[in-house]
Amino acid sequence: MIPHSTKMPFTPFHWGPALLIGLLMFPLLDLPALIVSSVIVDIESLYILLFQPTIPLHGFFHTYLGGSIIGIFVAVTMFSIRGYTCRIMDVFKLKQNSSFKKILFTSLFGIYFHILMDAPLYTDILPFYPSEVNPLYGMLSASIIYLSCTICFLAAFITYFYRLYRKSHLGNA
Repeated sequence: MIPHSTKMPFTPFHWGPALLIGLLMFPLLDLPALIVSSVIVDIESLYILLFQPTIPLHGFFHTYLGGSIIGIFVAVTMFSIRGYTCRIMDVFKLKQNSSFKKILFTSLFGIYFHILMDAPLYTDILPFYPSEVNPLYGMLSASIIYLSCTICFLAAFITYFYRLYRKSHLGNA
């Protein structure tokens, strides 16, 4: 059996940057697609942790090629349930209009950003597959990445509440 990395991320850390980027670029990105796409790649790692096949913890879907396949799947799925996600977004006062093009762009962006954040941490990630090297490995430490994700999460909450304040007090957001 191949030993798995001891630095397995707590997947919700990916939501910090996703929420902050999604709120800051709200008109350009579909927030529900970004939230889903920023963590869906880790279903692969969860499967490997649960069933322990003898394959790397971060496999094909932690590559830009594999991530592109997942991104298209996420986009088609999110586009088909956009009526439901719009109702959820309305509850949070984050109404958006989204085209398939916007959802596809956002889904790919979220997955690629996930891979970019993981690639410096894990030797088994080959982001540029079929290339057998990870030139990003070791460029940033785990503590810097996790701290950045935490700060982004806090900044996203501040941004969200500021957005609500502006909308209720100034009539725009």
